[in-house]
Amino acid sequence: MISQKSNQKVIPKTWVEISKTALSSNLDVFKRLAGKSTQVMAVVKANAYGHGSVEVARLAEKQGIKWFGVDSVQDGLALRKNGVKSHILVMGYTPPQNVEIAIDNGLSLVAYDPALLNELVKLSHRGKLKSKTANMHLKIETGTARQGLAGKDLYRYAEKLSRVQGVKIQGCYTHFANIEDTTEHTFADEQLRRFNQECDALENRCIVPEIRHAACSAAAMLFNKTYFDMIRLGIAMYGLWPSKETKAVALRLKRPVELKSVLTWKTTVAQVKRIPRGTGVGYGLSGHATRTTLLAVLPVGYWDGYDRGLSNVGHVLIRNTRCKILGRICMNMMMVDVTDARNVRAGDQVILLGGNKRDFISADELAGKVGTINYEIVTRINPLLPRVVVK
Repeated sequence: MISQKSNQKVIPKTWVEISKTALSSNLDVFKRLAGKSTQVMAVVKANAYGHGSVEVARLAEKQGIKWFGVDSVQDGLALRKNGVKSHILVMGYTPPQNVEIAIDNGLSLVAYDPALLNELVKLSHRGKLKSKTANMHLKIETGTARQGLAGKDLYRYAEKLSRVQGVKIQGCYTHFANIEDTTEHTFADEQLRRFNQECDALENRCIVPEIRHAACSAAAMLFNKTYFDMIRLGIAMYGLWPSKETKAVALRLKRPVELKSVLTWKTTVAQVKRIPRGTGVGYGLSGHATRTTLLAVLPVGYWDGYDRGLSNVGHVLIRNTRCKILGRICMNMMMVDVTDARNVRAGDQVILLGGNKRDFISADELAGKVGTINYEIVTRINPLLPRVVVK
């Protein structure tokens, strides 16, 4: 049995801070871009891109956000359990067995799957949809070659869906395949043309969803013509640019987008020791002291989500000084050279990601060192680490 007094508090050794001010500022940027006639959906899938889905959703809901996007029914239920009352769209795959509980909890679902349609028919026949409305968003395939339907398959599916008693086709949407990774948007324009064409074809069949949506963060930053009734705000809500190409086009078009980083990832110095020149450091002795070195041991590693590829190449901030990682990043620890930082002691705070006006370690910087994208750097931060809302 665990013994703990009511006033005792366990102090985390590594944690993530979420800036309420930065998140609010980023949401305001896109509210202004969208205008009064277009809603903003806050996409909080993947634990809100590593930021903490419950914490972010609560903050965004207080700021007037009425829609949230998640990947799974489990994600949607977690938000409901934590008091989020706004609309929630489950954008990922929903096994048929989860459809009823999703509807019971007011979750909207993406619709393209025959198995989901069959489950809705069964629920309707059993009278399960008499008091609950099943809100569906048709996913239209326009060129991403991922979820969705197009042409005759779309029309047949939509017509069958529209005939199910208790089902409402609340929305229809698509997703751009090549709007972030290029400064030339011919393919995106073609996808937009196809989306409009498919929506018109549905309307000709008397299927008129209330909400059309297509714009991801990059599209919302660049092109008003993608807005329709709602924009889906993902990576940009967290103060991160979708890509350097998106940023370049936004600057060229003089789009009023100024983002503030929401996340700061911190840990604590666990130990400081002096090692002689030539000492091997860590597993495989992959790091070596090229001088008499003051070494700090940090209680964070790849289990926490700090990429092992940053071994011997990454940096952290301690006492406003960049300190290089020395040796191989371990499961729960890593070592850094703090020789050039002043008076480093056990208990000092360490910034792994984020910073201040003097220096800043960005997700883009870390991504560049390990050959990935900023999305992966933040989404892989272990969801079990505490997320702490700060001003």
